[in-house]
Amino acid sequence: MTVDLKALARLGAQARIAELIAEIDAILGAFPELGKAAARPGRRNVQAEINPVVSRRKRPRMSAAARKAVSQRMKRYWAERRAEKDR
Repeated sequence: MTVDLKALARLGAQARIAELIAEIDAILGAFPELGKAAARPGRRNVQAEINPVVSRRKRPRMSAAARKAVSQRMKRYWAERRAEKDR
């Protein structure tokens, strides 16, 4: 019988984090003035560690041709804006 200790440790850690979050929520319920964003800056990161599937969407890289097209489009846009302003 093989036991994956790392997987079991991860499950235990996730359960403990969930308990700590529940405890934080109970404390903040009793003392709402402590709930300011500056008082607990890392809370969102803890949630991401509990559920690592939820992560930020990565944007695809733009090719050189796409960057050039955007550059030309924006140059034309700002030239038109300047022309309207000068009228």
